[in-house]
Amino acid sequence: MWALRRASLPLRNQAFNIGTSRACCANLELPITDRHEDVCFLESCKSLPDGCLPSKRLYHTTHVSWNFFTGTRSLSSQAGAKSTGEEDDLEDGFSELETPSSAEAIPESSAKDENEDELISEPELSEVEEDVKPSQHEMELSETETDPSEKRSPKKGNTLALYKAILSCPGTSIHGALDKWVEEGNEIDRAEVSMAMLNFRRRQMYGRALQLSEWLEEHKKIEFNERDYASRLDLIAKVRGLQKAENYIEKIPKSFRSEVIYRTLLAYCVSTGNMKKAEEVFNKMKDLEFPVTAFTCNQLLLLYKRLDKKKIADVLLLMEKEDVKPTTFTYKVLIDTKGQSNDITGMEQVYETMKAEGIEPDLSTKATLARHYAASGLKEKAQAVLKDMESGNLKQNRWACQSLLPLYAELGDANEVGRVWKVCESNPLFVECLAAIEAWGKLNKIEEAEAVFDKLLKSGKKLSSKHYSVMLKVYANNKMLDKGKDLVKRMADDNCEIGPLTWDALVKLYVEAGEVEKADSILQKAAQNNRKKPMFTSYMTIMEQYSKRGDVHNAEKIFYRMRQAGYTARLRQFHSLIQAYINAKAPAYGIWERMKADNIFPNKSALVQLAQVDPFKKTAVSDLLD
Repeated sequence: MWALRRASLPLRNQAFNIGTSRACCANLELPITDRHEDVCFLESCKSLPDGCLPSKRLYHTTHVSWNFFTGTRSLSSQAGAKSTGEEDDLEDGFSELETPSSAEAIPESSAKDENEDELISEPELSEVEEDVKPSQHEMELSETETDPSEKRSPKKGNTLALYKAILSCPGTSIHGALDKWVEEGNEIDRAEVSMAMLNFRRRQMYGRALQLSEWLEEHKKIEFNERDYASRLDLIAKVRGLQKAENYIEKIPKSFRSEVIYRTLLAYCVSTGNMKKAEEVFNKMKDLEFPVTAFTCNQLLLLYKRLDKKKIADVLLLMEKEDVKPTTFTYKVLIDTKGQSNDITGMEQVYETMKAEGIEPDLSTKATLARHYAASGLKEKAQAVLKDMESGNLKQNRWACQSLLPLYAELGDANEVGRVWKVCESNPLFVECLAAIEAWGKLNKIEEAEAVFDKLLKSGKKLSSKHYSVMLKVYANNKMLDKGKDLVKRMADDNCEIGPLTWDALVKLYVEAGEVEKADSILQKAAQNNRKKPMFTSYMTIMEQYSKRGDVHNAEKIFYRMRQAGYTARLRQFHSLIQAYINAKAPAYGIWERMKADNIFPNKSALVQLAQVDPFKKTAVSDLLD
C-alpha cells in the first residue's frame, strides 16, 4: 500500500502552495497538507510522522480563501473497465431480486458485458452498475424478445414472461398488469422478478422497476431483505431524486438499515457527481460505526478522479490506515487517473505495483493502459499491450475482440481492425458489431461501418436506440447530416425508442454540420417532452459552441437549463461559461460568487480566465483615470 500511495503523490503535488492554516484541512480521516478548502478538520493536530492526527468527520466550511491555485479537476469519460470477481462489493446496492438464482442463472460468456453506454462513449468506471448488467449471451436473447432459446425453468416456465407482461402494459402504472398476472393464476417467484429487474435496469426503465418493487412489498409476494431495500433506495434516487431517497431510509426497518443501504446511497451520490452529499454520507457511515471497506474507498476514488484528483492520495492514506486492501477496481481507477493526467511513468508504476501485489491485470485494465499509451502517441507500447490482450490466439480469446477493435482504430491501424473483425465476422455478437462500427467510424471507413450495421439489421433481431446511436455517431463525426437524418427516420419507422443516447448523437450531428441552433432546439424539446433527462455531454456540446462564438446569452441559457435538468455545477461548465465572456470581451460580474455558492474551486487555468473577465481589474488606463 505504501508503494501505491507513493506512486500517487504527484497527484497531490499538482496543487500549488497556498499558505498555512492552523485548522488541519482534509477530505477524510487523513493527515494532509495545509490548505484552505471547503472540507476541513477542526480538531487539533497531534504528532504523527506525516503531519496531523486525522479526525473522524468531514466538515464543509462556509469560509473559503480564494487566493490559491488547485490541481487539475477535469471531468472525463475515459475508463472503460470492468472489475473481476475479486471485488466482493460489486453487488452492493442491488437486491437478490435482481440476481437470478443458480438454477435460473444466465449463462456466462467469456466476454464481459459493458456498461450502458460504453460502446457509444467510454464510460466512467462504476462498481455498482456492473452488478445489474446481464451477460452478453443474455443480452443477445433479450434483444430478440422472441428467441426460442430463452431461458426456461422446468418448473416455472419462461422467466421473461413477467417482464414481457409488464412491458406490454399501456400507460404509466403497471399495478393493474401485475394484479391481472396473479388473477390469471401465475405465481411470482424471485427468478422471474430477477429477470424483470435486470431487463428494466438494462433498458433504464427505472420507473417500472420501482413500481414492481413497490407492488411486491405491498402485496407481500417476496420477503424483502437488505439488498431488496437497497435496490428500492437506488431506484427511488434515480426516479424521484436524492431527497426522496434519504426520506425512504427512515422507513426501512432498523434491522435492515445496514451498511449496504448507505453504500447504495453513497454510490448514487458518486454517480451524480454530488461530492458534498457523498462526503456527508461517508460521515454518516462513520457515525454509525460501519467499517471502512474497499467498496466505500473505491467509490470515493471514482468521485475524486472526476472532480478533485488531489484528494485521491488522501483516500489511499485512509485505506492504509484502516488496513483496506486495494482491489482490481482500485488499481483501475488509479491507472486511468494517471493516464488522464498524461503521467505515463506514474501509470506504469501503478500497473507494476498491481502485479507485484499479486493481482493479475484483467482485460479491461490492459485496455485502459493501451488507450492512454495510444493517446500519448506511444504506439509501440500500445501495440505491445494489445498483443498481450490477444494472448497469442485471438480465436481462442474471442472475448478480447470487442476491446481490441476500437483500440486498434485509436492507433489508426485499419489492417489490424480488419484482421480482428475477420475473427468475428462469420458469427458476431452484438457488442462486437457495435465495436466494429465504432472502430471503422474512427478510421473514417464509412462503407465498412455501414456494412457491419447492415449485418445487424439483417440479423432478424430488434435493434434498440443504443445500436442505432453507434451508427448515428459515426455519421455525426464525419459531418454526414443527410445520412444521419435518414437513420433517425428509420429508427422512428422501426418504433425504436428515441432517448438520451439518440439525442446526444443528434446534437453532435447538427453541431458538426454547423447547425448549433437546430441542435439546441432538439435538446430543448427532448428535455421538455420526456421524463428522461438529456446527457451532460449533450448540453456541453452546445454550450461550448456558444462559448466559441462569444454568445454569452445562449451560454448562460444552457448553463441554466443544465441546472433545471438536475445537473450540479461542475468546473467544466464554468470554464465554458467564462470563456464565452472572454470571447465576447465582456466582464463577468459576480462569476466568482457564483462559483463559491456552488462549492466550485478554480484550478490554474480557471484563475487565468477569471482574471481576464474581472470587471474591477486594474489597467494602465484605469490607474490614470482614477
